[in-house]
Amino acid sequence: MTRPVQVTFRNMAVAPSLEHEVCARAAWLETFYDEIVGCRVLIEFPHRHRSTGRPIHVRIELSVPGEDIIVNQETSRYSTLGDPLPEIANGNRVKEPDHKDVVVAIRDAFDVARRRLEDFARRRRADVKRHRSDAA
Repeated sequence: MTRPVQVTFRNMAVAPSLEHEVCARAAWLETFYDEIVGCRVLIEFPHRHRSTGRPIHVRIELSVPGEDIIVNQETSRYSTLGDPLPEIANGNRVKEPDHKDVVVAIRDAFDVARRRLEDFARRRRADVKRHRSDAA
């Protein structure tokens, strides 16, 4: 990458371990396409008024020659809990460990970014399958 990775945290404290995780994932993306110009990542907890079960929003903007690849990933309230219905039926509020959920959200967002980056690389190489025209 020609520019350093920019990591922004919103509605949460800056966590060096999460920043390191993001930088490691961004370096991992370079193994799939080595012409990445820059990477900006936003990690936020939207809707500060909720104290438990807050969704996590991760936005990745990859700058590649000729295009920007943007990934918006938001976890659901019960993304890592399995089946939340028994807890909801009993009226119990479920508290998720924030750090674990953030790492999972980062991992999922970078997996989506990898797939989109691979698709971009295929288009760039003109390695995309073409359908036969049925005009004959």
